[in-house]
Formats: sequence, structure tokens, C-alpha cells
Amino acid sequence: MSLTGKTLAGSYKDILQMNNSNSGLTTALRTVVDGEGTASALIISDDAVGVFPQNDDTTEALKVLSRGLATVFKVDTTNQLVTASGNIVNTQYANFGSSNIGNLAFLANTHHPIAFGTATGLSADNTNLCSFGTSTDPATTFTTAEGNATRASDLVPVMWRVPDAMSIDSVTSIEGADTATGDTTRMHLLSYDFTSGSTSALTSGTLLAHNSDVTNAGSEQAYLSSWTVDSAAVTAGKVILAFFRSDSISSDYSINITVKYHLT
Repeated sequence: MSLTGKTLAGSYKDILQMNNSNSGLTTALRTVVDGEGTASALIISDDAVGVFPQNDDTTEALKVLSRGLATVFKVDTTNQLVTASGNIVNTQYANFGSSNIGNLAFLANTHHPIAFGTATGLSADNTNLCSFGTSTDPATTFTTAEGNATRASDLVPVMWRVPDAMSIDSVTSIEGADTATGDTTRMHLLSYDFTSGSTSALTSGTLLAHNSDVTNAGSEQAYLSSWTVDSAAVTAGKVILAFFRSDSISSDYSINITVKYHLT
């Protein structure tokens, strides 16, 4: 648009300005308004520019597009998310895993936790494998004690403590059997309250995600699962555990679980 040939009365609403008593730009951030005083999402000073939505009612308060109109960068003030090239900028990944040797003591229809991150394999002790019950989902509490599979040293390698609030975006897993005969398997991800220095180590278990049953046909193929996220939000200070369960023990399994998440 050009102002050529237009009168002030016929164009003032389209002219952007600041209400600053004709003082122009200063060190103070001020809202840019149109000619009739309607506030925009832009704030500006002589040193800074900001985006300040009048209402958090859009997921695109700031957007950078390619010439082909693809979204390259976006700020969502409604959900407090920043994305670049379609990815949340503080996206991170965590892994749980275990080799088939580490699962020799798995019991049928029993939820066993999988070692977290760099502790992969530390749950391999065949006499010290924690059990979280035989219900549909893993138990929501765990009590430590002196004895095989209940010591603190058995529990620590399978715990992921979350220092900051986060939101789970997705969970995937790959499993592989070690014999020609497989089992029906399933996996879960739960968060817990962790009490340091107490035998009531884990309480208030909450189901975060689970996969559908996998009918594993044995050692000749590996299986990828994309999980259902049941509860994405995890508050700071929680611990997260991943679990594996099979309806029988025809095979031992190597397991790799990847949790995609972002800080909130």
C-alpha cells in the first residue's frame, strides 16, 4: 500500500505509531498501535524489539517463514513452546535398555523394570531383578528392604530422576528375542514420588505411557513399537521407570526404549 494521493482522514487507521507524546523512540519499550489506538503485538524501544500478544489466543505469536511459506521458526505463547524446523527447541531424549543376558531371571506375567541410560546392564544380576507385580499395570509403590531384588542397590540402576518439569512427546521401543519361540510382550512407563532415605522408596505411581501387546515370533525378527502416551506431564523431582512383561518365558529379550520429551 502507498499513501500517495491519500488524505490523513482516509488513511490514519493504517498508520502505526506509539503513544509517547511526540517523543518518539526512547529506552522504554512501548506498544505499537494503529492510528485509532488499537494495540498490536509489537513492542519497541531504541534498543530492543519484543512480541507481546494482547491475548494468548494463538499458537503463532511470532513466525518466520521461508520464501516458499514453510514455517522455519515459531513462538507459541499460548502453550509456551518455541519450535524450529518443526521441532520443539528443547527436545531431548532418554533411553532405557537391557540385553537378553540381563533378563534371564524375568518371570512370566511379571513387571520387571529396565535399566536406565548409562546403567544399562546393571539390572542383569539374575538374583537381584526387581519385581513390580503381576497386575495389568506395574505396582504404584515399591518398598526397599535387605534381601535379593529389594535392596536400594537393585532399584537405583532402573530409576531416572527428573530434575525439571517436562512433557513426554513420544515413546518408542525395539525388542528382540533370543530363541526361535517368542512370547506376547508389553511395556509400560510410570512416574513415582521418590523419598530419599526411606524404605518407602517409590509411591504414587502414575502411568505415563504403554505399548500395545507384541506377539513376538522369536529370534528371527526385531519389533518396533510406538507407544500410547497416557499422561505427558511430569513434575520436577519425580522418578521414571520403564517396565517389560511377557506372558510366558519362552525367550529372553534385548530391549531398547527411547523417550522423547521437552522441558516445560
